[in-house]
Amino acid sequence: MNALSTTLNDTAVLEYLAAARQHHSQAAVAKHLGVSERQVRRWEANESHPPQYMSMALQRLLPFHPVIDSDADFKFIDLFAGIGGIRLAFEAIGGECVFTSEWDSYAQRTYMANFGGRDPLNGDITQISADDIPDHDVLLGGFPCQPFSIAGVSKKNALGRAHGFADETQGTLFFDVARIIAVKRPKAFMLENVKNLQSHDKGRTFEVILRTLREELGYQVFHKVIDGAHFVPQHRERIIIVGFRDPVDFDWDMVDLPSKGAHTLGEIIHKKTAEPWIESDSVSYYDHAKRKVLDKYTLTDNLWLYLQNYKKKHAAAGNGFGFGLVTPDSVTRTLSARYYKDGSEILFSQGAKKNPRRLTPRECARLMGFPDSFKIPVSDTRAYKQFGNSVVVPVMTAVAQGMQPFIVESVQNKCVPVRRRA
Repeated sequence: MNALSTTLNDTAVLEYLAAARQHHSQAAVAKHLGVSERQVRRWEANESHPPQYMSMALQRLLPFHPVIDSDADFKFIDLFAGIGGIRLAFEAIGGECVFTSEWDSYAQRTYMANFGGRDPLNGDITQISADDIPDHDVLLGGFPCQPFSIAGVSKKNALGRAHGFADETQGTLFFDVARIIAVKRPKAFMLENVKNLQSHDKGRTFEVILRTLREELGYQVFHKVIDGAHFVPQHRERIIIVGFRDPVDFDWDMVDLPSKGAHTLGEIIHKKTAEPWIESDSVSYYDHAKRKVLDKYTLTDNLWLYLQNYKKKHAAAGNGFGFGLVTPDSVTRTLSARYYKDGSEILFSQGAKKNPRRLTPRECARLMGFPDSFKIPVSDTRAYKQFGNSVVVPVMTAVAQGMQPFIVESVQNKCVPVRRRA
């Protein structure tokens, strides 16, 4: 048979097939796609072309990221890494990860499934000396918020004795961020936390953090609360703290934030289609024969009744507690790590005749802005916790892009574009 002419899209899907075959046998590719080995051979022989909708499934067979070479624009470390949402953003702008720390073994499993083999994954950062961490240009971390003890600081103030960040932050995980910055002196950092970090302990926690970064460590610091709804169909407000070692002309106008509400839930839910390859996690989440999400995600009658009664009880008391029922036109509440318990904050309506359902882990991944090529190797319960604790990847990418010219200038001594002012 003569070779078939190909369009640009045909070429792309064939390139995915060729890349997948570098890592998997014909039999493995065929099994993943749900076709015969003969069909894969025909595609490779250019006797026919795989349909375009197989692109996503083929991407799932590839290593998640291309290996970054020694010409990376900058090097970064990924602290409190979770499943790697912040890493995705900074690799996307040309960075190379040279050190990762994450203590949770299940998060490590997901992280390694997506980034394994690129660099060692270290455990508890509190047990790692700053001297053992590679030199880097950018420090990244979504550190957990913990209360700081103010008593010791107040006592030293009363005695007129000096104190530094070690006294104010010792025993908190932010202390580990500070001690690494103090020793390694990266050119920039980006930290992420919950919105309420600003008001925690009547604002004293945030005051200590900013004073440590600015006065003790000498960095120029900027902070802003950003809602994930700029990029995904989810209200998720998080505070982003950006710092630079040297003076820069950065401000938040450089971070491109599209209008909120442009994206709705209908963009990320599983689609009713006869083609199993469109949904890359078909066997885990979706029944393509019946064209529906698996029944296990639909709430039981007992749980649905409980949630309805719970909402009525609090409504009668004048409270707003209760479930959040959503449709394809909705922007959801914040996905939390407790979503695995009952899914109450985001329950997808299946019509009046059927109980609502939880989002599947793949839908949760999409709600956080992770691409479909991101692997989910853990149970549903663990996946819900991991995505509920993660970051909205497009938010991190927008911040990374805003920081990029200043990072690159500092590393390569190039001229930094100065923002045009009105």
